[in-house]
Amino acid sequence: MTVYNRPMLMHSTSLYLATVLIWGSTWFAIKFQLGVVEAEVSLVYRFLLAAVILLLFCLITKRNLRFSTSQHFFIALQGLFLFSTNYLIFYWATGLLTSGIVALLFSTVILMNIINGALFLGQSIKARVLVGAMFGISGIAAIFWSELTSLENDSSAWQGLWMCLGATFLASIGNILSARNQRQNLPVVQTNAWGMTYGALIMGIYALYTGVPFDYDPTTSYSLSLIYLSVFGSIFAFGSYLTLIGRIGADKTAYAAVLFPVIALSISTLFEDYRWTLVAIFGLALVLFGNYLVLKKPARPVVTALE
Repeated sequence: MTVYNRPMLMHSTSLYLATVLIWGSTWFAIKFQLGVVEAEVSLVYRFLLAAVILLLFCLITKRNLRFSTSQHFFIALQGLFLFSTNYLIFYWATGLLTSGIVALLFSTVILMNIINGALFLGQSIKARVLVGAMFGISGIAAIFWSELTSLENDSSAWQGLWMCLGATFLASIGNILSARNQRQNLPVVQTNAWGMTYGALIMGIYALYTGVPFDYDPTTSYSLSLIYLSVFGSIFAFGSYLTLIGRIGADKTAYAAVLFPVIALSISTLFEDYRWTLVAIFGLALVLFGNYLVLKKPARPVVTALE
């Protein structure tokens, strides 16, 4: 019998911080991917490069890459929901909405993970996590309040809203599939390697079917951002994030999505002259308080001995 589990090499706090910092910075990197190359093709390049690196790493470290047909089926489902279609829909939605609104809508993944975890994995809904999620989403709404109030009430805006929610739901299902696969003792690294392979294949087939040209932008900014998104945004961030799902649950892990925009705005403050308002600072306080509620360990009950 093959044993898939590996020792826990990184503390959960380190994995959480790595996820937040890396994915929070990918918002800035993705800007350099848009333009010359179509979104689906850029996603093929991103996940194919990540998959090749992970597969080579598994071969060098002699990790098991052989799985049954049923196991490959669920790995492919994870690739469908987490490494392809959800990203493509988000790329489309950003053409209809501002990045702030997209960030706000994606933060609802924490609520979706709470509900989907209860429905599909039988996980209990923790009141503290639910309340923390509401604080976090309210905080993100406050941070992007100016963008939210300026949202035009037209058909394209509403289309973008529904697309974002649909893409977030797909990502949530991908999170639940990862939790399910880990419960079946499928290792995160190898599952991601095959899952990203399937994700790149799905996007490649879709691009060919729709007649999208496989162009490449030879600029340094495109190539460097592609490498960053593949190595850090895909390999390290997804590895950290999905490992956390297996350790602390999909509900708590998803709160990282509420912190992504905070990191993105911090980068924007340095490079794009973003100005923090009092409302945005108040929103940041709500986000941090929600993070505290979600991640704090419950107090142990005091046990007294009866003499």
